[in-house]
Amino acid sequence: MAVRLDLHVHSRFSPDSRAPVRDYVSRVAALGLQGFALTDHNSVAGHRELAGLARTHAPLLFLPGVEVSTREGHLLAYGVGEAPPAGQPLSDSIDWVRDHGGEAVLAHPFRWSHGVGARLTRSAPVAAIEVVNGHNAPRANLRASAAAAARHLGGTGGGDAHDPTQLGRAYTEFPEGASSVDDLLESIRRGSTRAGGSGSGAVERLRLSSRSVVLRALRGFRPI
Repeated sequence: MAVRLDLHVHSRFSPDSRAPVRDYVSRVAALGLQGFALTDHNSVAGHRELAGLARTHAPLLFLPGVEVSTREGHLLAYGVGEAPPAGQPLSDSIDWVRDHGGEAVLAHPFRWSHGVGARLTRSAPVAAIEVVNGHNAPRANLRASAAAAARHLGGTGGGDAHDPTQLGRAYTEFPEGASSVDDLLESIRRGSTRAGGSGSGAVERLRLSSRSVVLRALRGFRPI
């Protein structure tokens, strides 16, 4: 049986979420997940809490990560213990992640905001592309999936959850037997993951956009 995780989750340690990490844990089993990756924006401040939850909720799997803002768009970094410097060129950020023992995945590359776009999606030296993002329009996910297939790269999926109700809308399946962070990273590295789930409809995307505007205003319109 495949091991299923949501690989794109934000908590109160992101500027656009107020969700405690533990609130996601309480929903994991009911959604048919075996865990999730915590990928707060430019922050690993939630990793200590995540490690504590991993100790008390075995055999659930929790993958430490971060969504880093590069100069060209957002990048998901898994298995790193600190946040890569924000605002650097995408290629430098990918190198940084690998140098620190992690794996880099392009986040929602065809989203009009924060995606790296077609050119870099075709050439960035990553092992996988996020091909199903729970906040994306279906067309953006289809384009990402086609790009991953054209490059023979692995695909990942994540709900891009900013509150627990969004957990598991999209997910990543790992090979049967994956039971550690190292196993998860190796599966990403080898391109042996499969994405599932769905994006958002027009009404849901409008609601999310409205929420984003409010949160942006609350933080003084500072970019993420």
